[in-house]
Amino acid sequence: MNKAKEIIENIFTQTWPYRVVRFGLAALFIYGGVVKLLDPKAFARIISTYDIVPEMLLPFVAIGLPILETLAGIGLLFDIPGSLAVITGLLGMFVFILGYGILNDLNVDCGCFGAEELAQRDSLRLAFYRDLVLVGIVVPFLYMFRWVRGSIAPIHEKSDKNGPNI
Repeated sequence: MNKAKEIIENIFTQTWPYRVVRFGLAALFIYGGVVKLLDPKAFARIISTYDIVPEMLLPFVAIGLPILETLAGIGLLFDIPGSLAVITGLLGMFVFILGYGILNDLNVDCGCFGAEELAQRDSLRLAFYRDLVLVGIVVPFLYMFRWVRGSIAPIHEKSDKNGPNI
């Protein structure tokens, strides 16, 4: 059991896997947000096909959601506290909405990266699986990395002239 803990600590003490995963997820959200901001009318049309948001709120959601995605992505890029929580919440919402679209057999674009996905019939199902992977593997990895780093970093940093403070 001690050996397994040692292996996990060795994996999570390296900062490059955390940075690569964090940068990748941040880039995904920044790209998705910016693409939607470039054509908010098209994104509003995609949102309206789900029939979840009232018509009068569509312009606010079509602009506000991509801004939130972009800011959360930038926050994650710079490792700003709270940005991973926002992205986790957004991914949870996306999984719920995509699942809703699949269960209701909607023939719509997922809306993830703009209107260009509309030509792909299975884009809704693929986006659902992609988001499940992000919620189930990528986000927990980032949280686990932070937890492990937080629990072992103080041990190395708390040593003083009397020895380690465990």
